[in-house]
Amino acid sequence: MPDNCIYITENDLNKLNALLRSSKGAQRRDEKSLQLLEGELNRAKVVKHQDIPPDVITMNSEIHLRDMDSQEETVYKLVFPHEADIDKGYVSVLAPIGTALIGCKVGDIIEWNVPAGTARWKVMKITYQPEAAGDFY
Repeated sequence: MPDNCIYITENDLNKLNALLRSSKGAQRRDEKSLQLLEGELNRAKVVKHQDIPPDVITMNSEIHLRDMDSQEETVYKLVFPHEADIDKGYVSVLAPIGTALIGCKVGDIIEWNVPAGTARWKVMKITYQPEAAGDFY
């Protein structure tokens, strides 16, 4: 399990806080997702984009995960809700797995509730992190 600290860049924090503000009064089905994301942001250690370690998941990172039950590997890109497209592997930060991923690092095991119980995935590697690539958008 990851320690209780996650890392987030100032840029991502500002954009995610704007998302939370613009989503106030959202449909009830989104309310829980917004609360979970807000909780993650509240416990995050905020760093400048140039200081984020390259093994930390930031927005627009491409991540390789391993299902701890099936050992199946999956690649996701963590995106903002308007960019989500599961067919492309683009997972929204508001999806349960997306909220669980933000700020985690390579080697962490993340858990979240799914209809069949609890899903457990290990972060195997990050093949693209915008900050590490110098893409500070």
